[in-house]
This record gives sequence, C-alpha cells and structure tokens, in this order.
Amino acid sequence: MKKNLKKKKTNKLFLQYKKENAGLPREKIKVKVNRVNTGIPNLDKLVQGGFEQYSVNMIVGDSGSGKTIFAMQYLWEGLKKGEKCIFITFEEKREEFYKNMKEFGWDLDYYEKKGKFFFLEYSPEKVKIMIEEGGGEIETTVIKHNVTRLVIDSITSFALLFEGELEKREAALSLFDIVRRWNCTSLVTLQEDPLDRKRGDSSSLEFEADSIILLYFIRIKKERERMIEILKMRGTNHSKKIHPIKINNSGIVVNLDSVEDKKKISKL
Repeated sequence: MKKNLKKKKTNKLFLQYKKENAGLPREKIKVKVNRVNTGIPNLDKLVQGGFEQYSVNMIVGDSGSGKTIFAMQYLWEGLKKGEKCIFITFEEKREEFYKNMKEFGWDLDYYEKKGKFFFLEYSPEKVKIMIEEGGGEIETTVIKHNVTRLVIDSITSFALLFEGELEKREAALSLFDIVRRWNCTSLVTLQEDPLDRKRGDSSSLEFEADSIILLYFIRIKKERERMIEILKMRGTNHSKKIHPIKINNSGIVVNLDSVEDKKKISKL
C-alpha cells in the first residue's frame, strides 16, 4: 500500500514537471535551484534569493571594504536558523575577533558554547597540509557536526604559498574540490583592489568560484564610499549594476538603487 502511494506521488510530481516545461527548448527547462540566504539585507533580491546551495562564493575587496563583516554576517544568518557554521581564519585572533563582532550584536561565544559555531585559526601552511591529506582536521569537524555554512578568511595568504600561475590554479582547484565535497555553502574572501583586477594574479582562484562579489571602497572627493557588484554568479540572473552599501551597527545593508553618478563609477 505504501509503495503504491509513493508511486502515485512520484507520478504526480513527474506529470507536474512535464506540464510546467511542456514545449520548452531543452536549455530553458526549469530546474529548481535551492538557495541559501546571504543574511545581507536586500542582497538576496539581487541574486534570485541567495547563494546556490553547496556553491563556493568569493568575496573580493581591498582593506576596509567589509569582506570579513560580509562573511560573518552570512554565518550569523545561519546561526540564527539553527545551522552549524565554521569560520577558518589565517589572520584573526579569537579573543579580538569575538570582541569586534559583538559590536554588531553577534555573540559568537554563545553559539560556540552551544556547539553551533566553530572558530579555527589556521596558518596557510596548515591548509596546504590539509590539501595534501585531502581534508584533515577541518573535514572531520565539518562532517562530525554536520556544518552547513563555511567561511575561509582570507584566501590571499594561501595563494602566496605558490609561485607560478599553474601551481596556484592546481592548489585552488584542489582546495575548492575539497570544500565542495563537504556539502557546505561556502564563502572565501580575497584581499584585492577590485579596480586593479587586470593584473591576473587571482584569476586562478576566481576561475574556480561559483560566484564573485566585488566590494568597492573608493574615495569620492574627500570621502570614501562603499559599493557592491555581483561580477558573476553561475545559474543566476543577478543584478548587473553597482549598488551602494552601508555598514551600520547591524552589519552591511545594500541599497537597491544603482550608482548613477558617472563621476563615481568612471573608474569602475
């Protein structure tokens, strides 16, 4: 009896799928994509609801652009929903980091004690060893605790371990393959001036990312202003415009209005 009910349910879903996609060319057939909320107010409206589940997403910006805040705000969204999250850093110290994040109302110590948040201080060399071992300690933590959101902040130091472009690309491919195997929706940050992207230093890393989001922190007359641009996001009809952003006491907020002043975007 149960088997028949299951068969009827499957047939019903298949018939619904055929009805929705009847007459569509193969490349236009609707495929449902599960999305993961970014936690950044208004950003999900620009990327069809969030990051694609299990994707690896790169946040690129220079010093002061808000990369770490962006990444932690993404994890905080998951913690609020009861998800388990991991933050891997090469540069931050736990005590100072927790103190800074409390300024946004993010009590990481609370979630760490509940076994929901994991903060790992890693040297780039340890990540290199992790790649050679095929996962190591991080993989054990991710699988054991069923972590769903992961951040690596930042991958810039890791890239410096490798000299040639080919070596960098092979290492990036290995790292991204390992991260994808963990079934997390992941963010990696990269410190680089988005206005100076023609050098090609990070192309090997960016090539492997499912999405690239640029955070600008540029000087306009006597002040610096922050902006965001979704450079690419696979499988997503995302905004092609540059949007202003603000950092307040709750984190980053995206302004849905695009930057129209030609003087502001002449360099972009």
